[in-house]
Amino acid sequence: MDAKAFEHRKSRIKLSFLQADGSPIANQVVKINQTKHQFLFGSGGFDAVEYASGIAGNPSSGEPLSNEQKDMLGDRLEKLFKLWNYATLPFYLGRYEPEEGKPDEARLQSAGKYFNDRNITVKGHPLCWHTAWAPWLMEYSNEEILQKQLDRITRDVTAFKGNVDMWDVINEVVIMPIFDKYDNAITRVCKDLGRVGIIREVFAAAKKANPDSTLLLNDFNTSINYEILIDGCLSSGIPIDVLGIQSHQHQGYWGAEKLHEVLDRFSHFGLPLHFTENTLISGDIMPAHITDLNDWQVPEWPTTPEGEERQAKEMVEMYEILFAHPSVEAVTNWDAVDGRWLGAPSGLLRKDNSTKPSYDALMKKVRGEWWTTTELCTNAAGEVELCGFRGDYSAAIGDSSASFVLDGKESQTTIKL
Repeated sequence: MDAKAFEHRKSRIKLSFLQADGSPIANQVVKINQTKHQFLFGSGGFDAVEYASGIAGNPSSGEPLSNEQKDMLGDRLEKLFKLWNYATLPFYLGRYEPEEGKPDEARLQSAGKYFNDRNITVKGHPLCWHTAWAPWLMEYSNEEILQKQLDRITRDVTAFKGNVDMWDVINEVVIMPIFDKYDNAITRVCKDLGRVGIIREVFAAAKKANPDSTLLLNDFNTSINYEILIDGCLSSGIPIDVLGIQSHQHQGYWGAEKLHEVLDRFSHFGLPLHFTENTLISGDIMPAHITDLNDWQVPEWPTTPEGEERQAKEMVEMYEILFAHPSVEAVTNWDAVDGRWLGAPSGLLRKDNSTKPSYDALMKKVRGEWWTTTELCTNAAGEVELCGFRGDYSAAIGDSSASFVLDGKESQTTIKL
């Protein structure tokens, strides 16, 4: 894709470098290095839950990670977040709070801090969903279920404020009231309140708990049904900040035509778009006759050399299209490593943590072609003009350095060294 397609991701700024006494630092070489993208490139960060806490598996067991496990997870996270600047953490109620009143807060707080300390933006997923639900909710009436769901949102959004300030508030609502694979508490409530009704309740609770948080509505359904739901929510004044679009492509790559079509339809709402759960396969493609991806259960689903080359090519095209579109602000490759959801080979890393061609190809884009590193020379007034991709930066003259942000909001800034 032509480099001009990404010009809207850049900004220009005049940097004025001053000594501590206010005098200009004239005629000096400035080393400019980008340290983070404004655009969010990410993946699931679930491994940090065990790694940062040192506790494996079920938190109630208190089983410590072995040194081998810790080394494996540490290597994986280091590789992934050398590339990415954005992580999704798991808050599925059935796993986060398998026993009522005993949430897995300590481990998730540790994971959030792990990413925060590395300047990685964190999102929690999800606050409300009919799948991965907590069986203990079924003991209550629908009115009590709703209240406990809202109390959960208030508790967790409040507790994680400053650690996790972005949330998938509710997940997959298009199918929620008609979901019939098994009885569950959230579908019961959604049938009572309606889709817009339950979305209104959970978004209000999340916004009240943290008014500064970024709140997403997220769905895998990209049909007109999702558009109708979004329109109903916005017409009702529900404070949706971002529209989440899942793109699990186990049955084959959507292709450029479908990507552009989806982007055209959902960008007309005027809200930022996040591609929240993207998967592209580096092995055999799931058969087309499978209606629910969860129904495809195979004993082994290996990655293949041919599949890895295909995955890399498809990922580069998809990321180029998304990065070029002005409405898109984030894309998450859902599986960090092969063999996770449905056992699919959908990661950027193989099971042994070795990098796949898709990892290397995206590294060349995200931290290469779409990354700004340069050297400039100040004029007599200590000024330089910078044009670069929006994000966080460091500027160094000799042994002195300082950070600044290039976000298009300021046309000039002063840096004292």
